[in-house]
Formats: sequence, C-alpha cells, structure tokens
Amino acid sequence: MSDKDDFFVIKAEEDGVNVIGLTRGTDTRFHHSEKLDRGEVMIAQFTEHTSAVKVRGKALIQTSHGEIRNEE
Repeated sequence: MSDKDDFFVIKAEEDGVNVIGLTRGTDTRFHHSEKLDRGEVMIAQFTEHTSAVKVRGKALIQTSHGEIRNEE
C-alpha cells in the first residue's frame, strides 16, 4: 500500500472547522476546501494532486500513524 492509499478521518468538534487541500508540485497552492460543523466527519486521502491538508478549528484527526487533536 502506498502513502496515497492511506485514508485519514477528520471529525469536527465545533462548528466551522475548515479542511483545506494543498497541491503537489513546485508551487503549493490551495485547491479544495470544506467546512465541517460539530459532529461532521470527513474521510479523505492523499492523491496525485493533494500533498497536504490543513485543518483549522477544533477537530480530531485520525490517521494510520495515530490520533491528533487540533485545538484552537
């Protein structure tokens, strides 16, 4: 399984959590964003186009490497 096949989960612990996808390549840019409300869950994965994800707001992030709580 490659890194691109790994899924990760983001669960919003407050309203208005922003999830922003960043592009691969020489110029890193925002290419997608979602807003989650408390209790909403987003399941995502890295792709040929997405190299990083930025999460703003209070959320629980679960990956194959463990869990992280994002606090404000």
